[in-house]
Amino acid sequence: MPGDGAGDTPRPVIHRNSLREQIAGALREEMMAGRLAAGRNFTVKEIAELYGVSATPAREALVDLGAQGLLRAEHHRGFTVPELCWDDFLEIFESRVLLTDSFHRQFLTRRALPDLSRLPSLRRRADAAVRAARAGNLDVMVGCDRRFWQEVAGLLGNRRVADYLDWLRVQSWMFAAPYLRAMTGLAGVCWDRHPELVGAIEAHDLAGAYRIICEYNLYTARLLAELAGQPLESVTVLGLLAEATGTQPAPVPVEPSAPEPGPEPVVEPGAARGERPLRGDEVGRELGRELGLGLGLVPQPRSVPHSRFGRRLPPAPPEAPLGRSDPHTAPGR
Repeated sequence: MPGDGAGDTPRPVIHRNSLREQIAGALREEMMAGRLAAGRNFTVKEIAELYGVSATPAREALVDLGAQGLLRAEHHRGFTVPELCWDDFLEIFESRVLLTDSFHRQFLTRRALPDLSRLPSLRRRADAAVRAARAGNLDVMVGCDRRFWQEVAGLLGNRRVADYLDWLRVQSWMFAAPYLRAMTGLAGVCWDRHPELVGAIEAHDLAGAYRIICEYNLYTARLLAELAGQPLESVTVLGLLAEATGTQPAPVPVEPSAPEPGPEPVVEPGAARGERPLRGDEVGRELGRELGLGLGLVPQPRSVPHSRFGRRLPPAPPEAPLGRSDPHTAPGR
């Protein structure tokens, strides 16, 4: 998809024998990066015209995404991007954490190792994810991050579980992307310990690898709770993550609203010291300093190489027609 500079996402290439998958992948990337916002409505005809294909593969792609819960079919109105709330994220996040914990216990019980034949590919994915995270380009980051964790899930040796984890990660990005896109900068905020995780796996240090993944998840929960304005205590697997990392989740800074005892309101980091409220990117860095971690977010669909499928869908109001947008327009950046 066209982006905003040196770190732009490459335009996908269309292979005529898989238009259905290519269209679905392109739309999925748009949703996970927050460029196709929740509530956006479009028809089969609009998607077919936008991507220059017939109605059949466009319809099939939209139906596929609807069956995956990534689009909502509207009677006589086409398809709408669903809005994922905090409760949705909690279910997605809890599922990821519990599956990861279960597989860690299984490897320990069997005294078995993951499939390490994927390590060369995993290293390449890790390098790409680190570069994207440090550049702070969300459009590039979501794809690189997703592909890295697809490789990690592939080590489990269970394709169905790997696919399920990937599906959860797509939805996690759909929830997280709007909050991240609203931040003034992501460089220095995002998780960049991918090579460290690869090193632990290569050294057969399963306990170390599991700890890194739990630290990643713990930071994700803290950051998104902060950005979404939700209580961290609502994350039901918080205790499991804290136990696995050997830490206790640091309490959210509070300041008494009155001299008498009573419930204390949650305040933004730095507010208790009389400082101005932190911007979104500063909140991330503040949390990173507390935990010594980086952002551990969720990734999404398989990226598709260079071509007309790289056009961005304009973030028009739900009722506005898509039409053929200028591929170089970058609203919302």
